[in-house]
Amino acid sequence: MTGITDPLPGGVGLSHISAYEWEAADGVCGGSPHLHLACTEAYVVTGGRGAVQTLTVEDGYVETPLEPGAVVWFSPGTVHRMVQGGGLKVTVLMQNSGLPEAGDAVFTFPSEVLADAEAYTAAATLPAKEGPEADAAARRRRDLAVTGYLELREALEKGDDGPLRAFHQAAVRLAGPKMAAWEPRWRDGALAAAQRTGDHLAALAAGDPAHLARARVRASGPTRQGGYGMCGRRDEYELPGVTLPYYGE
Repeated sequence: MTGITDPLPGGVGLSHISAYEWEAADGVCGGSPHLHLACTEAYVVTGGRGAVQTLTVEDGYVETPLEPGAVVWFSPGTVHRMVQGGGLKVTVLMQNSGLPEAGDAVFTFPSEVLADAEAYTAAATLPAKEGPEADAAARRRRDLAVTGYLELREALEKGDDGPLRAFHQAAVRLAGPKMAAWEPRWRDGALAAAQRTGDHLAALAAGDPAHLARARVRASGPTRQGGYGMCGRRDEYELPGVTLPYYGE
């Protein structure tokens, strides 16, 4: 038997976002455009109004409204920008909990920043978690990401997906040194959860209810509130869970 952490369903990550209300160069208020390399992300809108602006090779530029009750999700490679329309609040469900924090997320900084790993890290990293310095740095980071994003969007609207494809290449190159840590997170999280379901189905088919007797209830609250996320102020949940025995192969 090996021990694995008891995760949220499917090994997802969870956070609550209040979209930034800072106005950007194009007159729009909202977050820092970015993409994820290996994770699908979902927005469950719980309050206010807004939109998510997306850039993809297949669909180009799309703006999807966000209002209470809406669920919007997008696959890896989707450049996304959360746009504030008034009091927008979103619960974010992230595939492969922990991967974005391990470098799966890449900002749409201008190409000259993306070409220099040290410059990218300096622009992406906040110098503090709270206070005026953190606030100013988060806004500078957002503005820099919007600058690169608007260049990508303008090219797509002209029918040129070359800059977006080049950004994909730059994002993979920047994340390359971090990728060795991703596979264990996926294996011990989402993959382990799926494997346990397979074990449960096999046990049930064999008439074995033993796993039902191991049922437990978990509860948690935010471990950090009002942090500076990519899209807005972020209530974070660190959910290490409880190590349970794994009865599969």
